[in-house]
Amino acid sequence: ACPVLLDGRPVLACLLLAREAEGRELLTIEGLAQAHVAAGGQGADALQEAFDRCGALQCGFCQSGMILSARALLARHPAPREDEVRQALSGNLCRCTGYTQILQAVALAVAEACGQPAPRRAWEPAAPPGEER
Repeated sequence: ACPVLLDGRPVLACLLLAREAEGRELLTIEGLAQAHVAAGGQGADALQEAFDRCGALQCGFCQSGMILSARALLARHPAPREDEVRQALSGNLCRCTGYTQILQAVALAVAEACGQPAPRRAWEPAAPPGEER
């Protein structure tokens, strides 16, 4: 629940001594939208938007860790495979068991960043045979 990005890498803030962050780039979930806007974007970060659209925001316990861990992954690898996303998020626990929506949110953010169609979400019906979504 406590990850932050330190020089672009996820670290546990609850185990980080303040002096270890001195002079380094520290990004929290609260600063993510501001960083997105400072980089030329508008509104919230694409991952924050995707989490909202996919229903991946439930109790909020894991939200910051999941989003920041995913942001660090996408900064290193803009189009990761699902197993790479799972690995990057593996240190975060979701109390609400919203893992499906969380993985779909990351997939949605990746698809939109790459100009690909949005993946089907778990609650959406599959397209009938011969018909594309």
